[in-house]
Amino acid sequence: MSASNNISFSASPFTLIGIPGLEAAHFWLAFLLFSLYLFTVLGNGTIIYIIKAEQSLHEPMYLFLCMLAAIDILISTSTMPRMMDLLWFNSTTIGFDACLLQMFCIHSLSGMESTVLLAMAFDRYVAICCPLRHAAILTSPSIAKIGLAAVIRGATVMAPLPIFIKRLPFCGSRVLSHSYCLHQDVMKLACADIKVNIIYGLIVIISVIGLDSLLISLSYILILRAALSLSQEARLKALGTCISHVCAVFLFYVPFIGLSMVHRFGKIHGSNIHVVMANVHLLVPPVLNPIVYGVKTKQIHQRITRLFQRTTH
Repeated sequence: MSASNNISFSASPFTLIGIPGLEAAHFWLAFLLFSLYLFTVLGNGTIIYIIKAEQSLHEPMYLFLCMLAAIDILISTSTMPRMMDLLWFNSTTIGFDACLLQMFCIHSLSGMESTVLLAMAFDRYVAICCPLRHAAILTSPSIAKIGLAAVIRGATVMAPLPIFIKRLPFCGSRVLSHSYCLHQDVMKLACADIKVNIIYGLIVIISVIGLDSLLISLSYILILRAALSLSQEARLKALGTCISHVCAVFLFYVPFIGLSMVHRFGKIHGSNIHVVMANVHLLVPPVLNPIVYGVKTKQIHQRITRLFQRTTH
């Protein structure tokens, strides 16, 4: 059979893999994933409930946190249940369209999360550097518009990715190197020129992740400069409101940028570092964000404590 006969534009399914080297432990790892997913939904859901129920928390910082928690639940829902199905029942096959849908959800939600983290940095900048204008700049309508802009930006920027994949022919192996569908992973299985995919992927990373991380860094440079002019007590109080956000930024951007670099420039054959980094990027932040904000944010911590005290009596 000629090579040309193996080329397919049809919607043939892809094959997902579990966690390389830990195949024997897949069944038990699924229980860990289930626990992480349950904690993600409960932790982020609790934060959303508390912010919605407490009128005093209807402020920009907490409303943006509510958006972040909702996105974390959606990201986990787009990956963890499918991973548990794979690890528990060895369900390795994923349909072509289902793969594209999962890929779009993962990338678009990541873009939305990046935008919300940028909005949170802007909120901290205005609150510390221009406190008298904070209420006038970040009104309820403007916060709603920022949230809508995050959704539109994430969806429209990532929408071409599945379209670019659908135009590609595939031949040979359809085995993905992850437990879910990522654009950079799927495109490498194509037996055609993927230059358009690579260029657009780089444009997305630079214009979304690169730009957002740069603006967040700039905002904190300005925040530090403004904080240094305050008294020691006021400085500690101002910077204390930024700790949780800085942790969330590092949890999101460091694995994301590292994963992108490994996928595009990594030449370590036989290494599964990209699999580990992908799992860290998608699974860890949604679990740790509610812990960070629950511990480091006094108002959230107090209300969570009060909520648990009510449920135990």
